[in-house]
Amino acid sequence: MEALYLLASLAATVVTSAFHSLLLFLRLLLRYPRRAAPTDDGPAAAARLYEGRVRHARRRPAAHTFEYPARYALVDLDRLPLPGHLSADDARRVASTSGPVHLLTVPESVGYEQNPLSIYYCYDSAGQGQDGELRTCIAEVTNTPWAERVMFTFQPGSDLIAKPLHVSPFMDMLSNWSIRADAPGDRLYVGISVQHPTLGDYFTAVLDAKLVEQTSNSLRLATFFWLMPHKVAAWIYWEVRVLCVM
Repeated sequence: MEALYLLASLAATVVTSAFHSLLLFLRLLLRYPRRAAPTDDGPAAAARLYEGRVRHARRRPAAHTFEYPARYALVDLDRLPLPGHLSADDARRVASTSGPVHLLTVPESVGYEQNPLSIYYCYDSAGQGQDGELRTCIAEVTNTPWAERVMFTFQPGSDLIAKPLHVSPFMDMLSNWSIRADAPGDRLYVGISVQHPTLGDYFTAVLDAKLVEQTSNSLRLATFFWLMPHKVAAWIYWEVRVLCVM
């Protein structure tokens, strides 16, 4: 039954994504004759676009590393609310902050979403910098393939959190997560280290990226992230296969 469910889910995703990709292509064709507007809107943009790499390193019980290219958006939720995520006001209530809220995420693409980790950067109005002072982060973790989701707050810079969710069949729940999330700028860094009572510091995951563009153009967002969630899912399932045969 599980195999049939997975096949049906895969078929539905392929059909849905093909249909939405066709609609996106038609939007591009309709826009093509017009004079192209600049896509980089500078500091006033609703979204900052980042390109970089995600790297996983496992040291025990068997050593294994893999990495893949990734694209992320840092979205100003007051200007561009995203369906399926907290609103800016909801995030401020959770974080007890009063300033801007920026969501780091891989946006849905052509009807499909695959987003293991999203982070809300919650600022206070008073403080240095254009956005104020970064006070609290909210992590939104979704496991694969169960699509279970949990949220928790952590302190920016570095914090230690009890593992809140089963995210891998190769890891038990007897762990803490050491999380580091620096305030995003021209560079973006997020690191998670898994600390286990018997295996020690045996797994790390890192996102390291750089700012490539700032935009408020919805069509540009759609083309920049076209099939990105699908690629993330493919890399995750491929690595599961590799670990199963190790």
